[in-house]
Amino acid sequence: MNSKKIARIISTLFVPPSFSLIVYVLFAFYVEGNSTSSISVIVITTLFGFVLPILMFLIMRRKNLVSDQDALIKEQRTVPFIIAVLIYLIGLIFLIYSDVSLISIAFWFCFISNTILTILINKFWKISIHSMGASGAFASLIFGFGISALPFIIIVLLVGWSRIELKCHTLSQVIAGILLAFFSVYFQMYLITNYFN
Repeated sequence: MNSKKIARIISTLFVPPSFSLIVYVLFAFYVEGNSTSSISVIVITTLFGFVLPILMFLIMRRKNLVSDQDALIKEQRTVPFIIAVLIYLIGLIFLIYSDVSLISIAFWFCFISNTILTILINKFWKISIHSMGASGAFASLIFGFGISALPFIIIVLLVGWSRIELKCHTLSQVIAGILLAFFSVYFQMYLITNYFN
């Protein structure tokens, strides 16, 4: 198997919505205080963080509103981002009213704020959303579990490499996505959990 095929597999497996599943399954088992909140986190985040965003993207691809699976045309990314923000807002409301942990709510809030930030950046530059998704998830795990989450950085690096290998992004776009998402997510989670605790 050549490097392009490996990169495509990594890029397809680790689309940004995949990280909501990874992080929230871990949060459900290790952060949530009871089985009710664990189930709520898994159901809500699977629906609003994985199923609906992917379904929305597939519909837009079918209608040719997004011309390829990598959303290579920068201008075609804005509408999916705006719809994603609306989906995330609904998910946030459900999470808040489901009485889940503040850490789970804080990371979900980052989906909204970082997507809005990405919309603004996307007007001028095509930052790597795959890298942001991986790195933001990494930041949330470091915040929640400390240094024991460090091995997850391997996935971040593999995702970044795959986007460069597939010529979807430049090295600078990938590095920017990694750094922006990591520091943004960690800082926001720190502020939210300290302010509302």
